Amino acid sequence: MDIHDYKNIYMVGIGGISMSGIAEILKNWNYNVWGSDGVKSSQTEWLESNGIKVNIGQVSENIIKDIDLVVYTAAIKEDNPELVKARELGIPTMERGDFLGEITKLFKDTIGIAGTHGKTSTTSMVSYAFLEANLDPSIQVGANLKAINGNYRVGNSDYFIIEACEYCESYLKFKQRSAIVLNIDDDHLDYFKNINNIKKSFEKYVSLLPSNGYLVLNRDDERVYDLRNSTKAKVITVGKTDEADWTYKNVSFDNEGYPTYEAYYKGEKMVDVTLKVTGLHNVFNSLCCIALCNAYGLDLKVVSKALSKYDGASRRLEYKGMLKGAKVYDDYGHHPTEINATIMGLKNKKYNESWVVFEAHTYSRLAAHLKEFAQSLVHFDHIILIDIYAAREVNTYNIHEDDLIKEIKKLGKDAIHISDFDEVISYLSNNVKEGDVILTLGAGNVTKIANKIKEMN
Repeated sequence: MDIHDYKNIYMVGIGGISMSGIAEILKNWNYNVWGSDGVKSSQTEWLESNGIKVNIGQVSENIIKDIDLVVYTAAIKEDNPELVKARELGIPTMERGDFLGEITKLFKDTIGIAGTHGKTSTTSMVSYAFLEANLDPSIQVGANLKAINGNYRVGNSDYFIIEACEYCESYLKFKQRSAIVLNIDDDHLDYFKNINNIKKSFEKYVSLLPSNGYLVLNRDDERVYDLRNSTKAKVITVGKTDEADWTYKNVSFDNEGYPTYEAYYKGEKMVDVTLKVTGLHNVFNSLCCIALCNAYGLDLKVVSKALSKYDGASRRLEYKGMLKGAKVYDDYGHHPTEINATIMGLKNKKYNESWVVFEAHTYSRLAAHLKEFAQSLVHFDHIILIDIYAAREVNTYNIHEDDLIKEIKKLGKDAIHISDFDEVISYLSNNVKEGDVILTLGAGNVTKIANKIKEMN
């Protein structure tokens, strides 16, 4: 296909973080774009404020003959009334990953950031570096970034920096020159079924890179390191030890938990780095950024300066305000590995007691990792669970909030379940003490609690 052949594009699920970014890119390219979503959200309101119409509710009447192409998210079912009507009218339809793949073909140098965890943060860091180096990249990232005032940017260069998500293997549709693979973990098991299928998918992903491209790999993750055998691209490794091409040394943390470290390449010190985001996982993410930028010939002092300006993407241990003298943070973590990384970042901060308000994201993920979720959450002093976020699923797994509470209690900690968000805030208000820290945690609606607290400030 040639996307230039389509002028009127309708997007089913336009409020999603990737879909909304695509919509705004299309609008900037003078396409007539509009769409629908199941519920009103901050993202749909943002789209409408930028002149993109959003229908709340997905009904067949929204689909008219004037539409040239319907783009839909992987979460949209085949019986979706808008999708059904489009096909009845003979309007071409395309899944989001396929369409984004077509967009990548318009750029000579697309750089993908992949991996089960850390994609958004690392994509953001690479974006900051290319912006600081005045390379005028186009960007699409899975969170809102202050530097671009949103989750996308339309540049005028050959560079397109993109978050490459493995879910439903959408990243296999992208035409890329270079990539970073941060880690391979057992997530999205509703699609992949097992870890071997996930690894095979990443093998396919790196096999698509050309011989003049670069592939930055995590030397400490054996599944990732094995990918060196599946690619034609030049491999660059990043890790904790001198076995990696790039490594970090002499890490220290300030009172906010922000790290400073030295970046080394093949035993030689290259640059000092100070970050405004927490955790050793972000030291690693930033070093992957440095490795890629060095391959592209960027001045590492410029890259270090960019990293010192990056203070996090939205919903990545994002500071939201105060509640009764306690600092409130919001985080997107929805897998035990991500939660553990967030906890380690939080522990480098100075506070008295910690409170978590956790929302499990999908029944399948909670069922697959029930014990691991409990093992990660017990690191908090106080644990509040809200209702499981169903997303695209029906609870065929017979899993409930009480099942997680039971697992937490087996590990010697208590936890409570509160459904109503105002009740959660009231409970916190009555129990937190000055100097405590509160974290709202999960990829669904739990962020609304943090936003309500922010509005109270």
